[in-house]
Amino acid sequence: MTSTPELPGFTHAYSGKVRDLYVPESASGLDDAPVVLIVASDRVSAFDHVLEPPIPGKGELLTTLSLWWFDRLDGIANHLVPDHVLTGDTAVERIPDAVAGRAMLVQPLDMYPVECVVRGYLTGSGWAEYQASQSVCGVPLPAGLANGDRLPEPIFTPAWKAPLGQHDENISFERTVELVGEAVATQLRVRSLEIYRRASALAFSRGLILADTKFEFGADRVTGETRLGDEVLTSDSSRYWDASAWANGATAAERMASFDKQPVRDWLAANWDGSGAPPALPAEVVDGTAARYRELLDRLTRD
Repeated sequence: MTSTPELPGFTHAYSGKVRDLYVPESASGLDDAPVVLIVASDRVSAFDHVLEPPIPGKGELLTTLSLWWFDRLDGIANHLVPDHVLTGDTAVERIPDAVAGRAMLVQPLDMYPVECVVRGYLTGSGWAEYQASQSVCGVPLPAGLANGDRLPEPIFTPAWKAPLGQHDENISFERTVELVGEAVATQLRVRSLEIYRRASALAFSRGLILADTKFEFGADRVTGETRLGDEVLTSDSSRYWDASAWANGATAAERMASFDKQPVRDWLAANWDGSGAPPALPAEVVDGTAARYRELLDRLTRD
């Protein structure tokens, strides 16, 4: 994994597969940090491996899109804090220049151990589960649906966030209640469905389908208020399809070509048996993936 940069005023606290967390130098760690700097790297992962080379510009593209969505989700409390302060009449940036454009300054939350997945269309692990049980996460669905079909209504299909190194597990709403309590579970479901419906309508107005997405929420450490955290509605957390291709595509691959790292997954699945270190990605896969990320951002944010 690429080494993390040293940032003035901050100390590196944690690195995931694709993001790095920093805390102010005055904090001893994430538990007592007043703010956290989330830096999105250009690293790309698939099948639980970080791959080489990275996707140029990926961190900035995802951060830009996440911030754009946060701006449009008025009325939904989130974890962002101001990224500048006024010194007299001068605005002083709080995010170091070295990571400007690919970092968010956020309020630390006590994160709930649930990924709040909302599905408007049947695909992915939901399609596999439907084939076996005609339901997804305990939500019964009509018979006769095909891969990629629109659902009668969006459904809340949560997943348990497994410890590092383990796979997340789809769970029922009843299991969510056991994990976080009925009041919080109900709040997560209502809020997730509201965000999905708002985002789906906006995406459709740009010629895009938001097939499914996942949100993460946490409790304000002072007030206990539930806030939307992490990234939101990006290519890494959501499945977007071209609306025209979905309606007119002749094959499932054409209808459900997503604006994310699917080219990476497809190439790796065809060229690696899963043993040893994964091979380096070819330039055309790297460039094609970057282009898909960029196209999504351009189409969503155009006036």
